[in-house]
Amino acid sequence: MGLALVHGRARAGIRAPEVKVEVHLGGGLPSMSIVGLPEAAVREAKDRVRAAIQCAQYEFPARRITVNLAPADLPKGGGRFDLPIALGILAASGQIPAEPLRDWEFVGELGLTGELRAIDGALPAALAVAGTGRALLVPAANGAEAALASDVAVHTARTLLEVCAMLGGQKSLPQAVPPPQREVPTIDLRDVRGQAQARRALEIAAAGGHHLLLVGPPGCGKTLLASRLPGLLPPASEAEALETAAVLSVSGRGLDPTAWRTRPFRNPHHTASAVALVGGGAEPRPGEISLAHNGVLFLDELPEWQRHALEVLREPLESGVVTISRAARQSEFPARFQLVAAMNPCPCGWAGDVSSRCRCSSDVITRYRARISGPLLDRIDLHVDVPRLPPSALRPDAPGGEPSADVAARVASARERQHARAGTLNAQLDQSATMRDCRLIPKDQALLERAIEALHLSARSMHRILRVARTIADLDGSDAIATPHLTEALGYRGAHAAHSPSA
Repeated sequence: MGLALVHGRARAGIRAPEVKVEVHLGGGLPSMSIVGLPEAAVREAKDRVRAAIQCAQYEFPARRITVNLAPADLPKGGGRFDLPIALGILAASGQIPAEPLRDWEFVGELGLTGELRAIDGALPAALAVAGTGRALLVPAANGAEAALASDVAVHTARTLLEVCAMLGGQKSLPQAVPPPQREVPTIDLRDVRGQAQARRALEIAAAGGHHLLLVGPPGCGKTLLASRLPGLLPPASEAEALETAAVLSVSGRGLDPTAWRTRPFRNPHHTASAVALVGGGAEPRPGEISLAHNGVLFLDELPEWQRHALEVLREPLESGVVTISRAARQSEFPARFQLVAAMNPCPCGWAGDVSSRCRCSSDVITRYRARISGPLLDRIDLHVDVPRLPPSALRPDAPGGEPSADVAARVASARERQHARAGTLNAQLDQSATMRDCRLIPKDQALLERAIEALHLSARSMHRILRVARTIADLDGSDAIATPHLTEALGYRGAHAAHSPSA
């Protein structure tokens, strides 16, 4: 009778819970069974493991083999358990020593030739192993990604035979090292001509982490402005970058280890479904809002999106997380993103333009704007008109805008003030922190209350106006919110309040 224990890692959202792979060789007719809530890809491991062991010139035991993946109530999916199962069978049958297995954790899919193939979620596995005192072994193709976790020793192998030689003391395996970071060019705000108000709103959004809605005719520069926002944000901290990279690692879309510190900018097409936005599937995968975590999500042509797809954004905009529930599992993904949305003022796009070319009736415009619900608009802090520029502003010799580096310096200074005061950005202040840090003098409080009544705004809108005013004051270097700060914040709410659909 032989028994072996090998440590592995499952995938649950962006977490990597530990799985103990227990292999038992007993008497009876030759067979192999895998228990512990294995999904189809895990159950098929028996055929891959058998062929890989034989191709590595080891003997596949002609005995009754039972593989238990503990804990038994955690669903196991993918090919990541192939390597631990194969090593467990070899250790239980005495073909490799079992003692060294205690100091290692293994993840990797096996080819029929014994080759180790890449898996999804290598980075979350490496982050989870840190602190256990064990080393992690991953396929060579996952080495650069797993090495981003600096607090764990990550080694790589190309074949099952190399792993067995390492455990037997005949060979040492290379330690993975993170690749050098390449410079990712950012698009400069200098390229945006004119649009002083929209540029100012973009700076406020970057400084406080606020959501932004740009409304204007076709070709006025809404997409151009949105694409410049990442260049105004400060570099992501290591913790932020690792969390964002972990989301990309489990998404199945591949993580570029040479650009893992770059803040994401996601620009999905307006035909994307609700599942594409928030994530889903039988084995839950992150959607666009999670792939934009710690970055920017740009939704162009906002009224053209499916109403259901937009409504699923409401909760993540408040909480910063999205929970995907299935019958057998529940997965949680982070979704702390900045939303930048863009839309035309009417179906033809020219309502309010000085050319008076719009022929849309008021009913048509109302129906068009009603495609976006009031509760969703309520969660967008800054509503900005982006007018069409005169041709003279687009001439090659016309003066350019302020460079991104200058604006980013002011944004970084304002963010430092926020973190020193509250430990978080103004947009993420809870109600009690908002009341504490966004106090107004009595005259300004009365002005705010009159504006709320006149514009028919909600309590949520009032709190968001206060947070925007606090950000404007931080950009101005002021400890208190002054009247100009409040009036500017109100201006970003009043522009479209009269046209907003009711909640």
